[in-house]
Amino acid sequence: MDNRDGHFGERVAAVYDDSSGEMFEPDVIDATVGFLAGLTGGGRALELGIGTGRIALPLARRAVEVHGIDLSRAMVARLRAKPGGDAIGVTIGDFATTRVDGTFSVVYLLYNTIMNLTTQAEQVACFRNAAAHLEPGGCFVIDVIVPELRRLPAGQNVVPYHVSPTRWAFDIYDVATQATSSNYVEVVDGRGEYRSIPFRYVWPSELDLMAQLAGLRLRERWDGWTGEAFTSESRRHVSVWEKPACRT
Repeated sequence: MDNRDGHFGERVAAVYDDSSGEMFEPDVIDATVGFLAGLTGGGRALELGIGTGRIALPLARRAVEVHGIDLSRAMVARLRAKPGGDAIGVTIGDFATTRVDGTFSVVYLLYNTIMNLTTQAEQVACFRNAAAHLEPGGCFVIDVIVPELRRLPAGQNVVPYHVSPTRWAFDIYDVATQATSSNYVEVVDGRGEYRSIPFRYVWPSELDLMAQLAGLRLRERWDGWTGEAFTSESRRHVSVWEKPACRT
């Protein structure tokens, strides 16, 4: 691990945007940006874990003023190198505790990034930090998976999700602590390399309690960015918590 940049150092940042994952598909980005832009109501947006600007840049192109917080200087350097990247303010730091000036109509944390905080206390602190940045009536948005414990047979704690002659990827779960990790083994030029990233999975109801502790209330929850109903079969959710407006 790069101690300065956490688990998202130069090696990861250099290839991050090369991913063929669903989150990089143009229709997914358009739906995400449209959803967030609609919530801002012309106000400012703060992205926790802004990374390389996958969402921040197209959101800024919709005339939304975007600021970001990120621990990884390597990821932010990729954002800065893109057209429009220099116009987005970024504060380097841990998004669970780092503060920036002003308030925002929307704070958002996408694509499972809440799980990069590996303790419940850190996740609670993140909600409180988001709430502190919100103006009255503002919203905190999280996009995250529903923990996939249904895929674990009794007595098993490993779930493989990619197997090929040169690459293996698997998750390891500890259901007692909600600790999990994504693990990668790759063979390059006959040499094996291993990388592991820790996470803490979190349930929707647990997130709602964290929001309550931060003075927020659930406004809506969807299966995805285009308003699909959230059900017991949903594999991820987009949740929106609102900071109550000040009473006159």
